[in-house]
Amino acid sequence: MRPVIPYVTAALLFGLGVYGVLRRRNAVLVLMAVELMLNAVNLILVTADTTVRAALPHSGQVFALFVIVLAAAEIGVGLAIVLQLYRLRASVTVDDVPLAEAPAPATVVAADRGEGEK
Repeated sequence: MRPVIPYVTAALLFGLGVYGVLRRRNAVLVLMAVELMLNAVNLILVTADTTVRAALPHSGQVFALFVIVLAAAEIGVGLAIVLQLYRLRASVTVDDVPLAEAPAPATVVAADRGEGEK
């Protein structure tokens, strides 16, 4: 098997994923771009496993399974963060996320306003 075609395909997928992470503003599309990069790594691992004779048999495929598990966990946590961001800000635009300040509390307690001391 000629490994050039899978390596070039993986490089194109990884480049497309990097472009998506750097240029997209929507958090869901950024997560999709990260998934593209992880799939490119999976393609490289499986291709290297089939072309290179390693000391451990099928080690590239085992690493690819670990990357798939990592991708599933990343999507679960990432979508939970995106849903919470949408609930707080009503937008999933990455540029609108303030990283330096804490979010304002949603409700004001009556004791804080001074109404409870009459």
